[in-house]
Amino acid sequence: MELRPILSTLRRHKTASALIVLEIALSCAIICNAMFLIGGRLERMDRPTGQAEDEIVRIQITGIGQDDNAAALTATDLAALRALPGVKSASVTNQLTFGGSSWNSGVNLTQEQTQVNLSSSTYLGDEKLPETLGLQLVSGRFFTADEMVDWDAFSAPGANLAVPVSIITRDMAEALWPGEDPLGKTYYSWGEGGTRVVGVVDKLARPNEMGGPAQYYYSSILPLRIPFNVGGNYVLRVDPDRRAETLDAAEQALLRNGPNRIILEKQTLEEMRSDYYRQDRAMSWMLVIVSVLLLVVTALGIVGLASFWVAQRTKQIGVRRALGATRGQVLRYFQLENFVLATAGIVLGMMLAYGLNQLMMERAELPRLPAIYLPVGALVLWLLGQLSVFGPARRAAAVPPAVATRSV
Repeated sequence: MELRPILSTLRRHKTASALIVLEIALSCAIICNAMFLIGGRLERMDRPTGQAEDEIVRIQITGIGQDDNAAALTATDLAALRALPGVKSASVTNQLTFGGSSWNSGVNLTQEQTQVNLSSSTYLGDEKLPETLGLQLVSGRFFTADEMVDWDAFSAPGANLAVPVSIITRDMAEALWPGEDPLGKTYYSWGEGGTRVVGVVDKLARPNEMGGPAQYYYSSILPLRIPFNVGGNYVLRVDPDRRAETLDAAEQALLRNGPNRIILEKQTLEEMRSDYYRQDRAMSWMLVIVSVLLLVVTALGIVGLASFWVAQRTKQIGVRRALGATRGQVLRYFQLENFVLATAGIVLGMMLAYGLNQLMMERAELPRLPAIYLPVGALVLWLLGQLSVFGPARRAAAVPPAVATRSV
């Protein structure tokens, strides 16, 4: 079939053709951006934390009233937790990934700076914390017991104590000292004097989204031995198959050791991840549903128009059959006609997709739409068009040549 008869037919049905082109264009623009947003949400939800997620459980606890012996109670708590069956390691920390807390600290390379180099999420804990979190050490070492600083002494009025050492992430090290070995280097953040880097871990995710994706792994660990009423998070690394029973046993152990306390939460880190990304999952599903409904509406529009045109051109099709056109040629005619309409709609839709993305970049601070989503969206709509027109095209191909001899 030549393209000229198809274009001639479409010019005679300008309104219907324009409506289908516009419908496909809008679908293309929305589908491309929806796929981009869904992909971004899935990538965000799948980010690794750098921790042994399938082994970590958290018990969040708070005291009732003032507890002047919190440090001693914390020490006996940890001894009891570490003695539980199935517990590999236990510690207490001020925050945990997916907890949503915001212990952030400005980091300077010199004491004289007035503007920080970056903002780091600061984890506090004893020498067992890196092991409990299952962090992967890439250079240097973890803390030793003699490097620990007690929180009560550090936070006492007029103490002016230093935090002598720290462990930082690879991303934070590269941001502070690009291309250099960070071990032994000093930065200024907490306390008096500088803090020397003794270890670098591969990743340790923030508990929040401060700084966006680029700063998701700007984290540091300081060797501060904090009591439960400052940290509030007992973290245990346990056998993955015994997480539920270990959580129950740990809760009972803590309440026996200090009954005047309240358990706020007891969760696995995987459950915390699931709760943290609940809105992202809901948004992704909503976009999927909207995209599917839009594709269904577009397909129905193509089917309706093709069926209408087949009904209108039954005699014309019969004439073509009588002149020797085969069923395959009639079928290809309608498929090519749809391909022409879909191509026009896709070209317009790509321009609309780019414009919609520019609007979202300005209004919602979203990143630029990667070019790969445009051909993917085009392919989806080309396939949808061909599948949608196939039924009406088959009915057209089945029109017998005898129809040409009937009166209108």
